Amino acid sequence: MKWILGALAALVLFGVYAYNRLVRCKADVENGWSQIDVQLKRRHDLIPNLVETVRGYMTHERELFERVAALRAQALGAGSLSEVQQKETELAGALRTLFAVSEGYPELKANANFLALQEELSSTENKIAFARQFYNDAVRAYNVAVAEFPGNLVAGAFGYAKRDFWIVEDQAERASVRVNL
Repeated sequence: MKWILGALAALVLFGVYAYNRLVRCKADVENGWSQIDVQLKRRHDLIPNLVETVRGYMTHERELFERVAALRAQALGAGSLSEVQQKETELAGALRTLFAVSEGYPELKANANFLALQEELSSTENKIAFARQFYNDAVRAYNVAVAEFPGNLVAGAFGYAKRDFWIVEDQAERASVRVNL
């Protein structure tokens, strides 16, 4: 009888441990997503200032400004992870185009506001990359906890399901950067 009670107690304790591990892993995933969200909001807040600073110098680039503004609005309205990934990739591409076009405007490149905004956006892009890395690490740990035995039994019983990684869908972002000296 003592053995049966001991085995039951051990089973209950293990179930509690497995459940608590899933809760911690899920919280890490949610924290990771919120860190990405914070940095994306920062990027979205900087974009109107950048566009207004650049607009005065780049009078012939109206389509580019409209595209950046439209992509920002779409990114803000994105719902699912895959939609956010797609819209943010498009927005990052438009920003790269904006900075590339700005190379043709020497007065703009010397403007202190533009340089400060460019540095802020560059810093924000780095923070977004680190936040994505943290998110993917948290998703990996969570997915392992959901899939491993016997945690998978607890996960199934309480509705824990695998999460998607943040992936780079734009093949241009995967390409190697060429440096010509």
